[in-house]
This record gives sequence, structure tokens and C-alpha cells, in this order.
Amino acid sequence: MKKILVLHGPNLNLLGKREPHIYGSTTLDDINEGLRKKCNELGILFESVQSNYEGVLVDKIQAADGDYNCIIINAAAFTHYSIALRDALAAIRVPAIEVHLSNIHKREEFRHHSVIAPVVVGQICGFGSDSYFVALEAACRIMYREAGE
Repeated sequence: MKKILVLHGPNLNLLGKREPHIYGSTTLDDINEGLRKKCNELGILFESVQSNYEGVLVDKIQAADGDYNCIIINAAAFTHYSIALRDALAAIRVPAIEVHLSNIHKREEFRHHSVIAPVVVGQICGFGSDSYFVALEAACRIMYREAGE
């Protein structure tokens, strides 16, 4: 059975309350529940982890190697400066997809650069919570293509 790991970075636990004019009113629980439901329909095992601590996310990425078929990661603020997350993603064989709720390229200049973009399969941003579901579709295509199915 295929397995997807979804990682949510700092402050994403505040979705629905934090700057709704940028991030919308959908909560992290709403996103996770929608992803879980879709994964169940597709016969994919789903795990989600949110952490405000970089090391927790690094540990999950390292542990994913050989255990998951794909990672969807919204590294949030860590996107722009976490060499530790970048190196962890580069060190494993699990394909990863970078996700952002807002279009980081239309925001403050410091958000335009992603240090993890060079080590992920692709980046999806600007579609609100739908960004995660677009990433899930891409993850399914990647997983089944790699399995020759």
C-alpha cells in the first residue's frame, strides 16, 4: 500500500485564525481531514505532522526514507532559510512536493526564494488549501509512475 507523509511547518497550526486575508479561513484540521478522506478513497495511507520546531521536521524526513512513497511539505517560514530541511530532503530517496497556501512569489521579497525548491520534485503555491490537493494528485502520479503502474 502506498504511503504519503504530509509535513506542515511553523504557525500552520494557526490556520483559520492567522491572517485569514492571506491564508483563508480553512483550518489545518480541515486540510488534514480532507487529505485523509481523499487518501482513504485512493487506498493510500496518510500521515500528517505539524511542528513549529525544525528538528522535529528533519527527524520525520529522515525517518521517511524507505517508509513513505512521497512527501508533501509546507515548510512555511522554514522554506526561506532552513538548510537543515533542504539537506534532509536531499539526503533521502523519497520524492517531495513543496506546497504553499499563498503565492510566495507575489508576497514580500524575502518570501520569493525557497532553499528547498532545488531538492523537491516541484512547487505548488497560491491556491489556498487546494494547493495540498493539487500536490496529492501530483504525488499519486509520481508514486504510480515510479512503481510502473
